[in-house]
Amino acid sequence: MATFAIVGTSLVVATGFVLTLTAHRQEEPAAGVAVNTGRAPAPAALPTASAALPTTTTPPRRRLRPDPFSAAAKSYLVTRADTVLAAVYDLDTRQAWTIGQGRPQAEASIVKLDILETLFAQRGDGGGLSGEDRSLAEGMIEDSDNADATDLWDAVDGAKGIRSFNAAVGLADTSPSLCVQCPGFPWPGWGLSTTSPADQIELLREIAEPNALLSDTERSYALQLMEDVTPSQRWGVSGGVPLQATVALKNGWLPLDQAETDWQINSVGWIWGLGRDYLVAMLTTGNPTEQYGVDTIDRLSAIVWKDLG
Repeated sequence: MATFAIVGTSLVVATGFVLTLTAHRQEEPAAGVAVNTGRAPAPAALPTASAALPTTTTPPRRRLRPDPFSAAAKSYLVTRADTVLAAVYDLDTRQAWTIGQGRPQAEASIVKLDILETLFAQRGDGGGLSGEDRSLAEGMIEDSDNADATDLWDAVDGAKGIRSFNAAVGLADTSPSLCVQCPGFPWPGWGLSTTSPADQIELLREIAEPNALLSDTERSYALQLMEDVTPSQRWGVSGGVPLQATVALKNGWLPLDQAETDWQINSVGWIWGLGRDYLVAMLTTGNPTEQYGVDTIDRLSAIVWKDLG
């Protein structure tokens, strides 16, 4: 299990349109407005991975989506004790929405997606991942193995390597942890890296959209790993999503005290099918139990899926 957090005690809910643009991307749409990005569609299949990347090019005059964080989401979240930050990005319309206010939260095991992308970027000039790299990556993403994550964190030069990649992506609110063995903290310290939902959306866009940092083969391989997470970890942003749709996700969970009465629960992913195609990131802190946080994200995810229809 892998997970970590920053504790909050109050819930403040707000909604709005937000677009976080990265330096290496050329499009610059207005918030909530559908545009044609001019990007070529991703290939239907790639040579070294089994997962096919969905096409993300937007046809002209695509209808705008309703706000998935409107009345139903707000009404639900005011009943919850945890502090929730979330973001959704629609790949068809280029609309983005956020809900919740607060400082960045601990990443827990969703930092493993950042580690993987940093590994891709660093290995790209050297011919790609080695067999050992792939074995560690599969354990880190599919099983959320902490030892594999620590090995790859060290392989990319830890916080320094992660910070360099994040700067290239254009992340504004993500800070890699400076320790792996942190005083008074019994779990791997990389999970104490902090982030925002908007930054997590940008990392997901590196997988979902063609870009200058990751090759199509690397993007397809990451997608394959996220689709193949172990069944016990297929909760979170998959909540309420029908089986006919495809979900690629990474979750994180961690007790912050020895009594296990304070949990950080996170989930990020890409959902497409049945007329929807969106990225989503949900962070929750101050959960009294692990299941409480899982339930919050499961229910909020179900609302998002329904309201985007």
